[in-house]
Amino acid sequence: MSIGPVSSDWFKNIALLTISANLPKLNSINQQFPDGDFFQSILQSVLLEQKSANLPQPQLSNGSLLAGISPILANIKDYSHVLETARTLDFSEAPLENLNSNLKGKLSNVGTAFIEAGRKYNINPKLLASIAMHETGNGTSRAANEKNNIAGMMGKNGLKHYDSVEESVFDMARNLRRNYLDKGLDTIAKIGAKYAPVGATNDPTGLNNHWVKGVNNFFGTLV
Repeated sequence: MSIGPVSSDWFKNIALLTISANLPKLNSINQQFPDGDFFQSILQSVLLEQKSANLPQPQLSNGSLLAGISPILANIKDYSHVLETARTLDFSEAPLENLNSNLKGKLSNVGTAFIEAGRKYNINPKLLASIAMHETGNGTSRAANEKNNIAGMMGKNGLKHYDSVEESVFDMARNLRRNYLDKGLDTIAKIGAKYAPVGATNDPTGLNNHWVKGVNNFFGTLV
């Protein structure tokens, strides 16, 4: 599977993966950072892991902010395969409770539809939910509330109207499978380039500029 462009949160996400095996340490680490700077806590955990393994401790010099961090980079550079597996867009079971706890407004309790549509069209339910959450402002848009349209799907006369939100979910899944995934658009970035192209004439306010980042952010919350 190919990987799309690395997001601005890549380093932070990789650092999270680096310390995933050391979660028991986080309680004591959080006590050291009462202000809630979790990223600082992440780096501290990496340093603790290196110390316990007798690895050289990274030191910053006055000449470079990157000096001395090679041991950290060595620890995180091999996790690209983990991201490939975690970010696959093919169907995989998604906890219904987790989906529904994140879905709000018109999307409330629609998790079952995302799972069933994902199973039918072999699409990760988290992708379907993430697109719907971004397109509707997590269930608050006029299209969602007035037309049950949760994916920005267009018809001959503009935005499509659906009899139910569930019908819209299945139509989105069908469209993604037929016109995107089956055509090799197998990352969120590739899908976004066609689904919400930057500079499109029907996007005068430039909202499409935020589509890939927005969908990725929602996808990341649905763990």
